[in-house]
Amino acid sequence: MKLYLFLLSAFFCVAAFAQTPTIQQSISMKSVGNPKISPDGRWVAYTVTETNWDENSYETEIWLANTATGEKYQLTNSKKSNNSPVWAPDSKTLAFLSTRDDKSQIYVISPQGGEAKALTKFETGVSNFDFSPDGKSIVFAATAPDTKAFKERVEKYSDYEVVQEDYKMTHLYTFPVSDTASKLPTPKALTKGTDFSVGSFSFSPDGKKIAFDATKNPDLINGHTSDIYVLTLADTTTRKIVSLKGPDSNPVWSPDGKQIAFGTANEDEFFFYSNRLIASVSADGGTPTVLSQNFDENANLLYWSPEGIWFSGLQKTSSHLFLLSPTTKKFTRITKTDNLIANQFSFTKDFKQIAFVLASPNQMGEIAITPYPAFTPKILTQMGDQLKPYKTASREVISWKSRDGATIEGVLIKPANYDPSKKYPLLVVIHGGPTGIDMPSVTADRYYPIELFAAKGALILRPNYRGSAGYGKAFRALNVRNLGVGDYDDVISGVDFLIANDIVDKNKVGAMGWSQGGYISAFITTFSDRFKATSVGAGISNWATYYQNTDITPFTRQYLKGTPWNDPDIYRKTSPISYIKTAKTPTLIQHGELDRRVPIANAYELRLALEDNNVPVKMVVYKGFGHGITKPKQMRQVMEENLQWFGKWVFGEGITH
Repeated sequence: MKLYLFLLSAFFCVAAFAQTPTIQQSISMKSVGNPKISPDGRWVAYTVTETNWDENSYETEIWLANTATGEKYQLTNSKKSNNSPVWAPDSKTLAFLSTRDDKSQIYVISPQGGEAKALTKFETGVSNFDFSPDGKSIVFAATAPDTKAFKERVEKYSDYEVVQEDYKMTHLYTFPVSDTASKLPTPKALTKGTDFSVGSFSFSPDGKKIAFDATKNPDLINGHTSDIYVLTLADTTTRKIVSLKGPDSNPVWSPDGKQIAFGTANEDEFFFYSNRLIASVSADGGTPTVLSQNFDENANLLYWSPEGIWFSGLQKTSSHLFLLSPTTKKFTRITKTDNLIANQFSFTKDFKQIAFVLASPNQMGEIAITPYPAFTPKILTQMGDQLKPYKTASREVISWKSRDGATIEGVLIKPANYDPSKKYPLLVVIHGGPTGIDMPSVTADRYYPIELFAAKGALILRPNYRGSAGYGKAFRALNVRNLGVGDYDDVISGVDFLIANDIVDKNKVGAMGWSQGGYISAFITTFSDRFKATSVGAGISNWATYYQNTDITPFTRQYLKGTPWNDPDIYRKTSPISYIKTAKTPTLIQHGELDRRVPIANAYELRLALEDNNVPVKMVVYKGFGHGITKPKQMRQVMEENLQWFGKWVFGEGITH
């Protein structure tokens, strides 16, 4: 009889989960991105990323959609990935980057299909590129090849690195585009030397000049040195036209070629959490003028057309397209409705049609087009069809007050069969950043098996804690010298809000997150006794350890406003390791072996401290990975590990009493 009941119970468990995507099915879901509408408006090229389990990789191919008929077809098909589509000005050919021959190189193909033709075989690979306005040449950015002297050094001594000296600079190169050339053209260097390293660039409307941003060197600690330069193609002379303190980047020319717009921190010392502004300057140099001061969020500069300056930006948990007048400095929102999540915009030559990625609450991102000035989106893809075989959780935005009175929003995810009269286990999934954001759209699960957690009968809360993007400059600064402490208040006040609404079982609460979310989870581990389990993914346990080893040391200097040497107290106050003697929460630690952003010493330090204090702990190291887990098989392990960990400690699976 007991065996019968066990088998019957197992049958109903399988039946209950039959309509929930498995971890493998979630990882296998496709996604679309990078839409590029052709200058004449006939086509939209876009990328589709899918999972290749045999090669243990995520691979991207380019698809085309006919804007008139909606017909779609796959344009590229090769080993590895093809991405970054760029149309020729006449819309007759499409260039793109491909890793089919290992390093990323430029290829070109007809929109009617056929065999793609290689245009480069550059020694170090191509980072980004664009056609000249007349389509007769291509300019690309790439890491400069090793010098003869450096190669001789490697031959003599093998490979080593002199820290903060052996930099690999990125420079600009050009070559002519020809339909009849029988061999690959030889690129010509447009910039060279060790004075700067190039980032993004754009052609002047007449094709005679290039504006670009460049840093002192490619070291991330020198991101603040990014300035704006103008290159004259006729003689390859370069002149710096913007040298404000803090990063200035992403130059965009005005239609008449007399002005250049760019993104700037406007000399704000604490640019990690200040607003990214749009400014303009004469193409000959001079004093820049800030244009987007009235937009209280990061203004992501896109294009400058006769209508004005186009930019995208977050508005709480939505994302929109805006048009800014450079004369009045007023902006207008172009995309409707309020809860739309729209990004990755591209435009036709006459700016009368726009392609973009469109999502909304409880929907996956799709490629869409709209005319301008009317906003009447037409969806070209059907990524959401992947969800039709499954019963999925629902998402809604909620808000609550934190301990200091700050309003905090988050995304509450409910099981498909949610019953408001029941109390549910609660799992808090915390995003990274801290200037990340969670939105109510649907994305395939990564790191944490959200759909399976919901199918087990849990609520999932994804809090946009203080410091998150989308809520303005003041909100992003609320965790300055308050990391961990204020973040915890935001999380626990959200938990208490749901408990007070009688929908959460206060004895079944867990928390997890990656990167900054992993740090907040580590803080919960040592600081709180309110949680049954935590999972710390690539998280900081000790800010001093982090500061001494990370590749972005300015982060802590800006958020903590000090170093471990001149203000050790703030490092102790905000470090999870400082509270280790009160730690009780069973903790799973997951970390990439080669993580430079949050070096793995943080994980080993937390693991040993928990072990020494008799707190249940398990640590998993992902060999060969950095800060993120970028291959599907290892991602499957990350997700299965979390499913088992919270299954045990929150749901009580496998625990005998």
